[in-house]
Amino acid sequence: MDSSEYDDVAEPGRGSQTRQDQAYEGLRSLLLSGSIEPDTRLTEADLTRMFNVSRSTMRAVLVRLVQEGFVTSEVNRGVRTRSFTVEEALDILEARETLESALAGKAAERATDEEIDALRRILDEMVDCKARGDQAAYSQCNRRFHQQVKEAAHQQTLARAYDTLLYPLVMRQYRNLSARHPRGGSLEEHQAILMAIVTRNPDAAVAAMRHHVASARRALLLQARESTPAAKTDQETT
Repeated sequence: MDSSEYDDVAEPGRGSQTRQDQAYEGLRSLLLSGSIEPDTRLTEADLTRMFNVSRSTMRAVLVRLVQEGFVTSEVNRGVRTRSFTVEEALDILEARETLESALAGKAAERATDEEIDALRRILDEMVDCKARGDQAAYSQCNRRFHQQVKEAAHQQTLARAYDTLLYPLVMRQYRNLSARHPRGGSLEEHQAILMAIVTRNPDAAVAAMRHHVASARRALLLQARESTPAAKTDQETT
């Protein structure tokens, strides 16, 4: 009997979540973690073994992830992890600027004392990482800080919209570029965001987050232009 007959049955201890739901959440989390290189081919055989589901179930999972933009599917190339052009990356950063600034404003209104303390601890770690020159650890703290701001906003509709932006996939693709061109001012921008949240100033929190994300977007554009062969040629001839 085909195991797919059981893939839509909820497993004990997992609430109402089916095996297809579990495989979807597991693969989506794996993609968002940035542990898979952009433009990596994903095979049904490997994924069915990884998540212990049938091929038909995994095929349905992949169709859903294609529809949501996490992966692409092309004739003769199969299903692959998403790869972004610079223009696509900038579009996502622009959308992030709007959504995350709104989340920061709500965090200034709604964050609990415990959530503010968590933001303070993360920022202290960022200060330490910067002092040690540990860019990888700083980047991890940066992600945690933004995640904490999102949670402190207590605004599920905005949070869900933010989670669909594929921003972690963009940063995974361009992280080597950012490492070669570290952006100054990031720590101070995070400090301004925290200060606005601590002082319960929504307008200041919105402005601080908008400035922070806009700065990152401008830096990515500049870095990408400097790293293209055409840009280098133009610079050499001027």
